[in-house]
Amino acid sequence: MPSILNVVHMCSHLNNASRARLGITSIKNTKYNLLLALAMHRAGFFSSVYRGGPIPPTMEQMLTETPEPVTTANVATRRLWLGLKYWEGKPVLNRTQMVSRSKRLVTATVPELERLVRGFPSKVSGGVMPGLTMGECMFLGTDRGVLEVREALEKQVGGLIICKAS
Repeated sequence: MPSILNVVHMCSHLNNASRARLGITSIKNTKYNLLLALAMHRAGFFSSVYRGGPIPPTMEQMLTETPEPVTTANVATRRLWLGLKYWEGKPVLNRTQMVSRSKRLVTATVPELERLVRGFPSKVSGGVMPGLTMGECMFLGTDRGVLEVREALEKQVGGLIICKAS
């Protein structure tokens, strides 16, 4: 099980970056952060995800250049650069909230996820969880990678509930 602590820091940082209305922000480059960032990109929260160094890349670099490969010599300096989206002056990503904690991992099966997606509360491994509201997404760690809850239901897989985003 990867460290959930890095994801906690990522969610907190994304909340702060969206409140500060930043156009681009960086997070620590870990496998789990990358998987969650790509899942959030597929869900439409980010305009871009780019693996780079400590200096922010320009849009031209993101579009034209391939990222420098991660080696043992540069692994400590690699960052994930996330382009935040805005709609009519408001951030698309308003809030991210961790569901699983390091001391309390919350998992859900497919029938429990179906109830949550429909907006009904459901009893999951960590207790009773309220259903999703309008415009809210939930991200799961599954054996097929990190998926948004609707993707997980299409593939009929359950897993560890990582966070909610709206």
